[in-house]
Amino acid sequence: MARPLLWLALLCASLTFTACAGIRLELVHVDARENRTVAERVRRATERTHRRLASMGEVTAPVRWVETQYIAEYLIGDPPQRAEAIIDTGSNLIWTQCAACRPAGGCFSQNLSFYDPSRSRTVQPVACNGTACALGSETQCTRDRSACAILTAYGAGAISGVLGTEVFTFGSQNASLAFGCVIASRLTPGSLDGASGIIGLGRGALSLVSQLGDTKFSYCLTPYFSDAVNTSRLFVGASAGLGGNTPVTSVPFVKNPSDDLFGTFYFLPLAGITVGKAKLDVPAAAFDLRQVAPGQWAGTLIDSGSPFTSLVDVAYQALRAELARQLGTSLVPPAARGLDLCVARGDAGKLVPPLVLHFGSGGGAASDVVVPPENYWAPVDDTTACMVVFSSARPNATLPINETTIIGNYMQQNMHLLYDLGNGVLSFQPADCSAM
Repeated sequence: MARPLLWLALLCASLTFTACAGIRLELVHVDARENRTVAERVRRATERTHRRLASMGEVTAPVRWVETQYIAEYLIGDPPQRAEAIIDTGSNLIWTQCAACRPAGGCFSQNLSFYDPSRSRTVQPVACNGTACALGSETQCTRDRSACAILTAYGAGAISGVLGTEVFTFGSQNASLAFGCVIASRLTPGSLDGASGIIGLGRGALSLVSQLGDTKFSYCLTPYFSDAVNTSRLFVGASAGLGGNTPVTSVPFVKNPSDDLFGTFYFLPLAGITVGKAKLDVPAAAFDLRQVAPGQWAGTLIDSGSPFTSLVDVAYQALRAELARQLGTSLVPPAARGLDLCVARGDAGKLVPPLVLHFGSGGGAASDVVVPPENYWAPVDDTTACMVVFSSARPNATLPINETTIIGNYMQQNMHLLYDLGNGVLSFQPADCSAM
């Protein structure tokens, strides 16, 4: 533990912005720039959710594959070059495709030009014996020990390149960060939706929040189907905090079982679910963090990189049965493949009950988070709205993911979430994210 802390101390000393300023980023939904129909948006998010589940089953990968809906714009280098990154709480590494990346090497197309390190006065390679090279499972020395390489396997393929340090500009704030300069990849086409790379916000030492030496960050995600010009917000450091008069629900993080892949995730103590006024008959142990096989853990985690929520199957089946009972004859045939319960679009707001997520607090009183209907049902065409909660037990799902509950970003819409890592607490506050 001393080595990462030493690196963070050295890195914090090299930051070019004051600690009191913090970072504030605008996030844009990946579908916002294109004129996509509601049905296309739901279909794309559903496909991402299923691919995300399949990839998270790759437990031997040092970092799991990332597909999310929200992209941040930033500048890299001096003189600055524009870049875009997917923001993800389930991974650590900050990386971007570099100019040496060629289609022949499997590199994917992106909206902006590739970052060119030869144009920057501030880029520095990380040596094989450099402290940053030993911070995460995403890095390793090259065979000739001449450089620090990144070589990361994902459910949707792999990326490789070299580790360096560079000046990143987020709004008006600058920071020197260790990052991966990707020069080859083998990923599913369209996986990053035109973004240049990823900014990880996980628990690992190479994540953005860890490198900045901060102990908190927050974000507020605007709804998928609101006016596409509204942007979401990500706050890191001193700028992260809750406000307003709406109630706040605080939940302790569950201690991670290890410092490897599972040490990246933010596990939560989900204890039960109520739909309307009916408490689902699901054992609390179904949501607990537990070892399901040697080296494999399942539980409940929150993930900004998963579009829709997936429940452990016993909970999904109980939710489906209770909603079918409550909605009765109002149910209509599914509007698309992969969807289950549906009602007439005009009836969803009137008939679909809210969910209540009941979180434990280490043996104390439970903390409840209310999920409105619009955060777990979606309009899928002009006439139909359907439930967009899925079972983790997909046909191709394997341990541990088929026994894991994932709270996706659709369920987090219009919620200001504060990750207080210093105190080990996640806070939920209902908010109008487009007004922040």
